[in-house]
Amino acid sequence: MGKESSKDTVPVTQWLNRMVSEPYYLFHFLTFFSYFVVRSSATQILAPHLTHHLLRREIQTLLVFAILAFIKGIKEETWEAFIADVLFLAKICLFLLAFTMDRRLAVWYILVFLGTSSKLTPLQLESLLTEGTTTRLWLVEFRSSYSPACIRSSQQFPELSITYSSKNLSFGIVDLGLFPNAAERFGISLSGSMGQLPTFILFENAAEVARFPELDFEAAYFHPKITKGLLSRHFELDRHLLEYVSGK
Repeated sequence: MGKESSKDTVPVTQWLNRMVSEPYYLFHFLTFFSYFVVRSSATQILAPHLTHHLLRREIQTLLVFAILAFIKGIKEETWEAFIADVLFLAKICLFLLAFTMDRRLAVWYILVFLGTSSKLTPLQLESLLTEGTTTRLWLVEFRSSYSPACIRSSQQFPELSITYSSKNLSFGIVDLGLFPNAAERFGISLSGSMGQLPTFILFENAAEVARFPELDFEAAYFHPKITKGLLSRHFELDRHLLEYVSGK
C-alpha cells in the first residue's frame, strides 16, 4: 500500500470554505481579479504590437506558473503549505505581468501586497522603539524572504495587523535576509534547523516582553504551525486591544 499524503487528511472543501470566509484570501482574490479589469482597459489603449507582446508574455507566465504549482503540489505535505506557495508564486507572476504592462501598475501591486505592517530596517526599529512619541507596544516579525517557513506563515502577520493595529500597538517586519546582523542583535538563529524563522517579538517601551518561539536551546526542536490564534494568545493581543479601547 502506498504512502498516503498528509494533504488527504484535510478535505479540499475545508480549505475552499476557509478561502471564502477569511478576508486574507478574499483580498488576494480581488487583487488578482483586478488584473483582468486593468487588462481589459489596457487592450483599448495599447498599440496592437504591445497587446500581442503582452498576450505572449501572459501565456508564458501562465505555463511557468502551472509547472511550478504542479511541482509544489507534489512536494508539499499539507494544503495550507501548498496554498501559501501558490499565492506566493501568483504574486510574482502578477508583478511580472504588471511590469510588462506598466511599471507604475507593478509598483501599485507591490504596495498592495505589503499590507498594513511596516517594513523596517534595524536602525528604523531602534529609532521607533526608543522615541517617546511612538506607540507603547511594537510587535515585530523577524523573517527571511528565502525561508519556506516564513513564506508559509506570511499571511498571518498582515491579518493580525489589520485586526489589532491601534495607537497603542504597531506592527513591523524586519527582513533578516537583508539585515543578517539584526539576527545576532536580537538573538535569532538563521539556521533552519533551529526553527527560529520567523521569530515574533513584542516590545513594550523599547524592552522585549515576549517572543515566539521562545528561546530554549535545551528543549527538543518543536515549532507548531503559526496561526493567528496562536500569536494572538501568545502575545495577549485581545487584552491589549481591550485595554486600548477602554482607555487604560
